[in-house]
Amino acid sequence: MSVKHSLLAVLADGDRYGYQLRAEFEERTGATWPLNIGQVYTTLSRLERDGLVEPAGQDGANHVFYRITGAGRDELFAWFARPVTRAERPRDELAVKLALAVTVDGVDVPGIVHAQRKHALAALQDYTRVKARLDVGELAASLVLESMIFQCEAEIRWLDHVEARVLRHAREGRGRSHGVDNGVDNGTDNGASTSAATRTGNSSTTHETAAPVVATTEGKSI
Repeated sequence: MSVKHSLLAVLADGDRYGYQLRAEFEERTGATWPLNIGQVYTTLSRLERDGLVEPAGQDGANHVFYRITGAGRDELFAWFARPVTRAERPRDELAVKLALAVTVDGVDVPGIVHAQRKHALAALQDYTRVKARLDVGELAASLVLESMIFQCEAEIRWLDHVEARVLRHAREGRGRSHGVDNGVDNGTDNGASTSAATRTGNSSTTHETAAPVVATTEGKSI
């Protein structure tokens, strides 16, 4: 997330001081990414240094207001026009964790998947409840929450896929050790992808998993 451009977007609607900027940003985004007030003022100092904002006076309580400059408005709209590239997104800790888990002897990979799926389902239900409480006109906050809902659904589908791949990998390893060719395709398991949307209505939803399979260094890829 670009704090710099987020503050410019709020200032595009009028002059604000630091606490107003933070409150307005959190209101527009459904408070899904809380800003530290120190971060707000540090970013404002950099924006002023770069000529993207300028002081716009003080009120009776000595709050310093900031105004977006012409250069700041140009920078903001250039940001809106630029696609968000994959290189700018944070590393996926979950993918890295599971990639490493399948290479370490004794790790209960299905257990990791089950715990993560439970967490993702709970988050999905929470986001769905928050979205249901929004007013119809709260488009900005609704869009952010919908993005998070879709991310949870995608994570759950991917976890289903990972679980199926791990179990199939274990079965194939046992078959080869007994001289048996089970003929299982190593490609994507289309049956592993299950719609998470059907699970959001029941907070007690459970996902059935097979008996734990631990990773071995015999096979190091899912």
